[in-house]
Amino acid sequence: MPSRHLSRRRALQMLYECDMRKIGPEDAMRDYYHTLYTEENEAFPEPDAFMEQMLFGAHSEMEFLDAVITRRSDNWKLERMPVVDRNILRLAAWELMRTQTPPAVVIDQAIELARRFSGDESARFVNGVLDALRKGEELGKGPA
Repeated sequence: MPSRHLSRRRALQMLYECDMRKIGPEDAMRDYYHTLYTEENEAFPEPDAFMEQMLFGAHSEMEFLDAVITRRSDNWKLERMPVVDRNILRLAAWELMRTQTPPAVVIDQAIELARRFSGDESARFVNGVLDALRKGEELGKGPA
């Protein structure tokens, strides 16, 4: 079983692919697992349940998550955000609202993903939006 950090990174990569290629999570996940399979390694990779839960959860609630993120990101339209940043926010918002993971852990992990895949400015932006979400009334609400 991979670490949750690795699962979050994988979910981000696949949600990004869904966003960029306008494909469903099933296709992104199939593509991902097939890239791990090689002729030298005849065993198909083990499923990553947490990654799959995050990917399907965030994708299925994307409209709701986008509305929540938009409310909490002052003066930023979702479509103007860098693709990586908005998908980090979608995953983290979903995890904040739908899991028992402590908010500090979710926010810290999202900041690390932003720093790794987008940069320090994005890390500060992601931190601000998620902190506003954490303090807001949306946690525990919306479609499930």
